[in-house]
Amino acid sequence: MFDPNVLVGSSNADDAGVYRISDDLAMVLTADFFTPIVDDPYWFGAIAAANALSDVYAMGGKAMAALNLAALPGSEDFREINKRIILGGFEKMKEAGVPVIGGHTIKDKEPKFGYAVMGSVHPDKILDNTKARPGDALVLTKKIGTGIVATGIKAGRCSAQTAEEFMQSMAALNKRASEIMLEVGISTATDITGFGLIGHLNEVLTASRLTARMHGKAVPVFAEAVSMAEMGMVPGGTRANQKNYDPFVEWVKDVSATDRILLNDAQTSGGLLIFVPAARKDRLIADLQKANITAAHVGDVQGNGEKAAKRIFVEP
Repeated sequence: MFDPNVLVGSSNADDAGVYRISDDLAMVLTADFFTPIVDDPYWFGAIAAANALSDVYAMGGKAMAALNLAALPGSEDFREINKRIILGGFEKMKEAGVPVIGGHTIKDKEPKFGYAVMGSVHPDKILDNTKARPGDALVLTKKIGTGIVATGIKAGRCSAQTAEEFMQSMAALNKRASEIMLEVGISTATDITGFGLIGHLNEVLTASRLTARMHGKAVPVFAEAVSMAEMGMVPGGTRANQKNYDPFVEWVKDVSATDRILLNDAQTSGGLLIFVPAARKDRLIADLQKANITAAHVGDVQGNGEKAAKRIFVEP
């Protein structure tokens, strides 16, 4: 990198970039936006905000300020819808304690909304993808399956209860989970989004030159996502993940085809995958659960993976 103050760039597929300002201050920078994942415009805005903030939390940073990124229909019919999208995002940012200080909007036929977010972190405390260690336990903080549930909702095959849980999960901030993991002391973390649980785990293992064993049945999943996957309600992004990451995965033969799909499911605003030293795992899980946050021990990091053909071993 031509600028030595760029502490984290794009080379290791990290959640955000990090730029050093001084010996004890660095800026965490990220941007994220997408098309509607839910029908309700207010919740679309809220989920977009939670999703954008998550990259800062995954890096161990504190979110400080945000800018709107909006491509919205310009017709009079959409005026109130657009207001609700922006309000949902604004109120979620307010919940996070992050001021929205500006942004940019263009007209587009299909709504797209999100944020650029700036955060801060100490240069010596960045949780980048190179910092996983052998023996780390893997702890996940949200259920997976949102991509499949979204497909089921569009097909009219999802219950109202699951649809509500799905929406609330995506809108839930990862802020408190990040604060707890920093209090406990961890090796690193990443948030689970478009590349799915397998994909984002693979990114960290690649950068850290390690392997991991995953306990498939320990992974928390939306119950209806299982039946929907069995019916073939699988989004294209999930299929693409499975194709792209299968070369790096060794599946024990008892792992079902459905479980393989779920572990590759493309998420929106998913949880944090936390790499915590084994001796601190129980405390981390207990503290997360005390805060009413999902906390599941889903696997363990193993030894040197620099020359390993497979990086992830998945057992039932």
